[in-house]
Amino acid sequence: MAMEKEERLSSRKPGDRTVRVHARRPRRRLRMAPHVPAFIRFLREMASRTPLVKVMVALLVLWLLAAWGIYEAEKGAGAQIDSYGQALWWCFAAMQTQGANSPGPVTAIGITIGAIWSIVSTIGLFGVIIGTLYAYYMIPRYRPYRRIIGALEYNLEKMQELSAEELEVLRDTLARVIDSRMEELRREASNQ
Repeated sequence: MAMEKEERLSSRKPGDRTVRVHARRPRRRLRMAPHVPAFIRFLREMASRTPLVKVMVALLVLWLLAAWGIYEAEKGAGAQIDSYGQALWWCFAAMQTQGANSPGPVTAIGITIGAIWSIVSTIGLFGVIIGTLYAYYMIPRYRPYRRIIGALEYNLEKMQELSAEELEVLRDTLARVIDSRMEELRREASNQ
């Protein structure tokens, strides 16, 4: 509900009374939820431009295999891990805590599998996430076109110092770069 504040104004004619009412606008609320469509576009672009999905699927398969290996190693030993679900949980927790969680495997084979899994999964999970984010944000900086355009701009600035042969090479290179980029844009437009 908006609060109203009255303000007296000077009358137009003697005896007239004019009142202007100011309505206070409610404060904008802080938006706590992210912009979902933009976030989905970001994830889709991240998945298409980086190997994130492939590596996460490989990590998932390794998780299932490591849990199966630990379960098989611990199954007959009267150990604390006596079901595949517990082995899955232990492997998941080992990924986060570098294997420092208990109860854990007690057999030599189970401990070996657990140690290998904890190292591979920690590097795999956190390294892949950080590496993928880095790669995603660095893609625009290392486009070959940017390097070519930078070299062309440098040569255009030094045009007065170039010979006739160098100017011909510059003209031909510039034409080829523009033609190839236009062809790419046409292909992208026809695919959409």
